[in-house]
Amino acid sequence: MKRLGIVGGIGPESTVVYYRQIVAAGRERLGGASPPVLINSIDVQMVLRLAEDDPVPGLRDYLLSEIGVLARAGASLALIAANTPHIVFEEIRQRSPIELVSIVEATRDAARERGFDRLALFGTKFTMQGRFYPEVFSRSHIELVHPREDEQAYIHAIYVEELLRNVFRPETRERLLAIVELMKHRDQVQAVILAGTELPLLLTNESTSSLPLLDTTEIHVRAAINELFR
Repeated sequence: MKRLGIVGGIGPESTVVYYRQIVAAGRERLGGASPPVLINSIDVQMVLRLAEDDPVPGLRDYLLSEIGVLARAGASLALIAANTPHIVFEEIRQRSPIELVSIVEATRDAARERGFDRLALFGTKFTMQGRFYPEVFSRSHIELVHPREDEQAYIHAIYVEELLRNVFRPETRERLLAIVELMKHRDQVQAVILAGTELPLLLTNESTSSLPLLDTTEIHVRAAINELFR
């Protein structure tokens, strides 16, 4: 069986969720045995600093180095347990010593399977303002709608200042759900992509959201498990 590597720590809380979900899904396939998993926990602040600059050379090289750690430890398949680093995913994929599973492509496939063609995108400012999500989704004729500038600023701020610090406030949940409701009526979106792996820790479809919420962590795990057992 392939050994799965996780570039995690970006952030730590969602990396724990990744591990738990991968082990649970793997045990279902293996009849109770656990799949082999390696975790390389890296510095989320370094990722955010590199993303603020011209992200391609610095962020690409940093992540390639950390993927190399997993490859040398025996991983033959890997994922980056976050959305923001996928800003340089194509550059990384071309140079990676092992196969990588894209969170963006997996989410696109999940949206297509559910028949969505117009979705809102929540995440860090790098994700909401980047081209990497729209470019992948446009190949399947799926339109992404971004929150307004003030909404983006709020979502990015609470992501960095609260969620990445393991702070989950009821009032933050209510404000995010209010933005969901606004975009439902204002922008006619059919669902919301939680394109930040800490967002599903605060928002779930049980959070009284009036729209479906696409949990990119869960989607990414499912895609990785499918590749692991291919």
